[in-house]
Amino acid sequence: MDTVQLQPVTDPDDRRLDDYRGLTDTALRALSDPSGGLYIAESTKVIARAVAAGHRPRSVLVQERRVDDIRAIVGALDVPVYVVPDEVAEAVTGFAVHRGTIASMHRPALPSVRDVLEGASLVLILENIGDHTNVGAAFRAAAGLGADAVLVSPGGADPLYRRSVRVSMGTVFQVPWTRITDWDTAIADLHAADFDIAALALRDDAVTLDAYAADRPARVALVMGSEGDGLSREAMQGADTIVTIPMSGGVDSLNVASAAAVALWSMKR
Repeated sequence: MDTVQLQPVTDPDDRRLDDYRGLTDTALRALSDPSGGLYIAESTKVIARAVAAGHRPRSVLVQERRVDDIRAIVGALDVPVYVVPDEVAEAVTGFAVHRGTIASMHRPALPSVRDVLEGASLVLILENIGDHTNVGAAFRAAAGLGADAVLVSPGGADPLYRRSVRVSMGTVFQVPWTRITDWDTAIADLHAADFDIAALALRDDAVTLDAYAADRPARVALVMGSEGDGLSREAMQGADTIVTIPMSGGVDSLNVASAAAVALWSMKR
């Protein structure tokens, strides 16, 4: 049954639009957990994937040309849909809403690390990746190349940040993930589940990725660090194996999302 609540809004100062107000990248980058336990999903494709994953919209802001598209996604959810002219959407959000649709979504409770690891055989761990674009691209690689789960360190960027979600093409809703609370507990959980923790790093005693992949353990957790600082001492000490991607052309490493994609692809059997 279609219960969509279409509500035309022409005043950019209308309080009903407060969830979307001033959502510039700079403003949202400072918010790891947006006020009220919300996150923003942009575009009908991303919203559809979020809803399909069981996430609940609080409201939707839509430009007139996208009303039919959003009705097909949230029509049965009894959600207010604010229909606005293009200029109102831009005035409220602070950016040009090219895709025509934004939803304010309730942030779901994160599962435990143990719950995420259950049944998984290939896990991607992102340690202190602060760039939201890289986080989104890494999630997209995880979804496309067979990772069963993603773990994000406490200092890492928010996978539900608007840019992360957009770059991931909504795959942050597709791959089970959660945040690590501390490394010691996470390492204990991984070892209890028989994971070999493989840290991607430049070190003289590292084994090459192709050699590791040729005889990979049954359950693997690939740990990727930030491009600037690399992996922390805790992550390196907790690793069972140090792995490196052989490079040429005077280049010592890849972008972290690219490295994640290469490493995940190499683990495919």
